[in-house]
Amino acid sequence: MSLYLPGDGSVQSERMVILKKKFYANLWLFVFIIMIFIPLILLAIFPRPPGREFLRDFSVSLGFLTMSLLGLQTIPTSRLKFITRYFAMEKLYSVHHRLSILTFVLAIVHPVLLFINNPETLRLLNFATAPWRARAAVLSLLTMFVLIITSVWREAIFMKYDVWRWVHDVMAFAAVGLGLFHMFRVNYYMSLTYQRVLWLVLTAIWVAVIVYIRVARPIIMLKKPYVVDHVKEELGQSWSLYVRPVGHRGFKYQAGQFAWITVESPFIFRENPFSFSSSANREDDLVGFTIKELGDFTSTIKDLKPGDRIYVDGPYGTFSLDEHYDKRLVLIAGGIGSAPVLSILRTMRDRCREYPVIFFYGNPTWDTIIFRDELAALEKEMDCLTVVHVLERPPEDWDGEKGFITADILRRHLPDDYKQWEYIFFLCGPMPMLNAVEGALESLDVANTHIFSEKYEMA
Repeated sequence: MSLYLPGDGSVQSERMVILKKKFYANLWLFVFIIMIFIPLILLAIFPRPPGREFLRDFSVSLGFLTMSLLGLQTIPTSRLKFITRYFAMEKLYSVHHRLSILTFVLAIVHPVLLFINNPETLRLLNFATAPWRARAAVLSLLTMFVLIITSVWREAIFMKYDVWRWVHDVMAFAAVGLGLFHMFRVNYYMSLTYQRVLWLVLTAIWVAVIVYIRVARPIIMLKKPYVVDHVKEELGQSWSLYVRPVGHRGFKYQAGQFAWITVESPFIFRENPFSFSSSANREDDLVGFTIKELGDFTSTIKDLKPGDRIYVDGPYGTFSLDEHYDKRLVLIAGGIGSAPVLSILRTMRDRCREYPVIFFYGNPTWDTIIFRDELAALEKEMDCLTVVHVLERPPEDWDGEKGFITADILRRHLPDDYKQWEYIFFLCGPMPMLNAVEGALESLDVANTHIFSEKYEMA
């Protein structure tokens, strides 16, 4: 067992780390906003052609804003490490979803304002006679509509994720390309040199991000493969997959983080996110994931054999045990959401961490509790650990908590001084459970800044 001391362990050091993260988070947010609005800013500052009707110029401004948002949609979901270090992945995907809807609305309002200003422009909707600049705009709008429909209702129309991803990429590229063609062919404000240069620079940024996502990152993953060391069966139809790096040193990760893994070529883009369940302080080079059989891919984990090649992209996740090393923790999980919690507990054990931690673990039955025996052993080994099992369908002789994790259950087991000590809450589990628990914590006056949720339903 290794002893771990993070930095000087001081409150001042912890605050400095948090302030640094907030600074860079705000910095990248500021840069992103500037990139969205810079076409409008320059339009207002620099000389431009003689003014036209306000409604027409306002429509053009919305068109510029639409294209900025459309092109920059690649950034929140690009998994760039210098961004994901400061923003939770589920929040980035949430921003992407909401901005996509906003972009589509603006794309519709843009021509509607033109039609209101000059009804004669309605003839541009006649695809047979309209000039190509108008045709490109209509096609771009249609591809955006397909993007929205297939993304929001993907499961309702029974579209497989890998098929959806290819459709999503093709439609996104088409929407951006057709939109740019429309802008440059209209050639009014785009006849200004500074606007042309600006949009060429923005396009170069978009292309660079796409090249990194679709070419550079897969090449990096191919050069740094992993192989299966062994697969261990767990309770609850779950399997622990242990892999080791081949020809490289792997990467360091924090307990509570996750990675995307694929057993095929990284260029195929069939990948899934899974939490690390192994200790971040393992003395060997093995990396462990615990995966529950829930779908086509997860049901094949048990069939992997030692030596099978696998590719890992990570780590991701903003929760860091190091940043909260001197804080008291409350870990709340349901089902396979216990995987990152076990990584945290195993790491705490290996680091001889003695600060109090309470683990609320919800499951359907006693027989489906993943890591049941290990949790019991950890609770005996770690004096600081308290495990609270909550069962939906408990056995007849069960004297523990029943039903779901609610505010009443949390209140019964949290110490009276949980507000005074500013506990940090880490949540992982199914979305309905997370939403309910977050509401329960709000009713207990737990600050949002003290709650960290790990969500995988990103697309």
